[in-house]
Amino acid sequence: MSESHTIGQLAHAELFTATPERTLWFFTELLGMQVTGTDGRSAYLRAYQDSYHHSLVVTESQDAGLGHVAWRANSAAALEEGAAKLEAAGRGDGWIAGDVGHGPAYRFTTPDGHLNELLWEVDRYEPTDEERSASVCAVQKRPLQGVPVKRFDHINLLAANLPATKAFYVETLGFKCRERIEMPDGLELGAWLSFSPFPHELAIMVDSTGTAGRLHHLAFWYGNDTHLNDCAEALREEGITIEAGPSKHGITQSPFLYIYEPGGNRIELFGENGYFVLEPDWQPRTWTAENLAIGGSIYGLELPPTYFAYGTPNVEITDDALTDTLRHRPPPAQVPVH
Repeated sequence: MSESHTIGQLAHAELFTATPERTLWFFTELLGMQVTGTDGRSAYLRAYQDSYHHSLVVTESQDAGLGHVAWRANSAAALEEGAAKLEAAGRGDGWIAGDVGHGPAYRFTTPDGHLNELLWEVDRYEPTDEERSASVCAVQKRPLQGVPVKRFDHINLLAANLPATKAFYVETLGFKCRERIEMPDGLELGAWLSFSPFPHELAIMVDSTGTAGRLHHLAFWYGNDTHLNDCAEALREEGITIEAGPSKHGITQSPFLYIYEPGGNRIELFGENGYFVLEPDWQPRTWTAENLAIGGSIYGLELPPTYFAYGTPNVEITDDALTDTLRHRPPPAQVPVH
């Protein structure tokens, strides 16, 4: 595993949607995010504790899905070094001069086809006098609108070729695997990666449809897990589809609520991190079918089949794909008989 620290932060992600007005309504009116700019078919948004110009780009497209994900390098030198590594690995797509809210960026694709950017120069958000918090360490006041979410937390990618995609992020960009799922037949179903003490900034799950380059979800950090019940109630009243939760994962020990924004992309509202990786020699924790059945869901919730098969862009989920998903899905915990 590389000990290089190319990546410093998850900077932003771009979502495609065929219903941009409804998608923007969801993120602004319900999740309390702020539009900081527009450019052509794209709108730029941030949560109130995101320190940069934006953490989310919403772009009108024919279908839902991931446009790109952007990572901020640790320094200007790390950006140059990272670009050289990506070029040497054969994954580089070349430089762009810059974009709304940031300077030059090096574009690259994963072995599964997900588009990424690596950048350093960013525009920081400057709150207005009305937005300024009395706390000097806060980016701005908590807005009195929507949930509201605090910051962009992590991204979960679906991959037809999980081993190659995972190896790319680990070996080329220096991510470290914190947790993983391995089935009895040796198939790795998922991997949770980070470059910080957080359990993950990036998760990768097997795409059971065999489709390359899809998105599972974007996650936004809200706060205490008990507040997710209030979020669920408010979103349900507005007709937002709740896929799963509120509940708590065994993997990463993190509270969650999975919903679909109107454009069809899955969004996670994320509670507190269950733990932090403080050991410098942390070894990946491996989940098996047996221990997932016991502790995969801390509160015993069984995730629906859609969670393991649906992603964006949406593709037809065949009976074979669902059967394969259910075949690899950990069985529910057995209730002891007394």
